[in-house]
Amino acid sequence: MSDYYDAFEMSPVPAPGPDAVPPEPFRGIYGMPAFVTIPTSDLAASTDFWIRGLGFFDLFSIPGRLVHLRRWAFQDVLLVSAASVPEQAPAMSFSFSCVLSQVDSIVESCRALRPDSVDGPRDTPWTTRDVEVITPENARIVFTAAKPYDPASQEARDLAAMGITPPGVGRGDNEEHA
Repeated sequence: MSDYYDAFEMSPVPAPGPDAVPPEPFRGIYGMPAFVTIPTSDLAASTDFWIRGLGFFDLFSIPGRLVHLRRWAFQDVLLVSAASVPEQAPAMSFSFSCVLSQVDSIVESCRALRPDSVDGPRDTPWTTRDVEVITPENARIVFTAAKPYDPASQEARDLAAMGITPPGVGRGDNEEHA
């Protein structure tokens, strides 16, 4: 028996598909289960890139010190003022979900602001389309959109070989987990 169960109702991420509609920006205040803190030596330039290039909004700011950015629920970024930033992006990245219809606009917006900031998009073996963006503070950010599940695809066979099957296939109901 698997300990995994379908819990998609907890997530703001819509079901994969070419017609998936992204959720509206989430302006509620909640206890953040996770967030990323990114130091920047130019708070204004960083904020501008994250808003115009990556689609975040300014939830609140402490002038000259911090900008709390958000897109969807649970997609929080704190830009904090720092004396300097790394000269190059680290190997580590931080990923945010998006939907397929947003991939091209993210690429176009980021390239318009910083022409060499984008790598991709590229499709992955785990059925996503990813875009890697290097931000002005040299953070490595990945936007990842789930592609529609094709049960006849090689990706589906590879996932099934690892024990990952789509909801409703080979699993019981959620009653014991609800």
